[in-house]
Amino acid sequence: MKVTVVGAGAVGATCADNIARKELCTELVLLDIKEGIAEGKAQDMMQTATLLGFDTKITGSTNDYSKTANSDVVVITSGLPRKPGMTREELIGVNAGIVKGVCENILKHSPNAIIIVISNPMDTMTYLALTSTGLPKNRIIGMGGTLDSSRFKYQLSQHLSCSPSDLNAVVVGGHGDTTMIPLIRLATWNSVPVTNFLSAEQQEKIVKDTMVGGATLTALIGTSAWYAPGAAGAALVEAIVRDEKKLFTCCVALDGEYGQKDICLGVPVTIGRNGWEKILDFGLNESEQAAFNKSADAVRSMNDVLKTL
Repeated sequence: MKVTVVGAGAVGATCADNIARKELCTELVLLDIKEGIAEGKAQDMMQTATLLGFDTKITGSTNDYSKTANSDVVVITSGLPRKPGMTREELIGVNAGIVKGVCENILKHSPNAIIIVISNPMDTMTYLALTSTGLPKNRIIGMGGTLDSSRFKYQLSQHLSCSPSDLNAVVVGGHGDTTMIPLIRLATWNSVPVTNFLSAEQQEKIVKDTMVGGATLTALIGTSAWYAPGAAGAALVEAIVRDEKKLFTCCVALDGEYGQKDICLGVPVTIGRNGWEKILDFGLNESEQAAFNKSADAVRSMNDVLKTL
């Protein structure tokens, strides 16, 4: 089994580190456009192998896609963060070129790869990866909802004083501060609705804090988060290579599900060896469906920018 992570920045390197520690593949390639970064981080990780007890072979590459040949799964983290004064359209324009180029180069050497997209704006970059490659829709997966759902469980655990692992809670919709929808009505603590234990004020705060989870971390540490996003990407890799049929919220292509078409948006899916394998209908109520439709409208407006490039 071979996995490639494109982008050796904080998120990509963390994702690769998690993949290696769990021995999810025999060969792991870390690729970056900046000279020496991927090679250096790969060597640094390899020097932890005897300390952490893994045997995955990690190779770094500066923009040499031939080293990624025959990858089973590829995680794309590359792209620029939004800079002060940069418009949304400018960010999409820059990152669209990067993501499209990465997809083209990857598929030259790994035509059967399953692609996981982490690059931002994630929903639009996932849609671009799907439409520009022509791959079967099950082989293009956007990571966003996996991370957002983990952040949702964290917020719930803080109010319930419980283990996040005892919680089932998902976030659907877009991967953005105003487009994600934490489904607190459906969240459970070992099968019991969390709403049984939380006041209306607590529920409202949990939802709001989840939605600004990324922005909160950026304000605290001065840059985008990387531990949880990297771990989320690795969790999806694990579900694929181990054929776990595990349920995650992921950004995938919709064709009538949840009332939407021609868009990639976060919904509950099972993940296995074929990529995403099944969309689950959680039966949104009227207000949740209205929020989902509004989220779709916002993401679709970002996707429309792609037509101007």
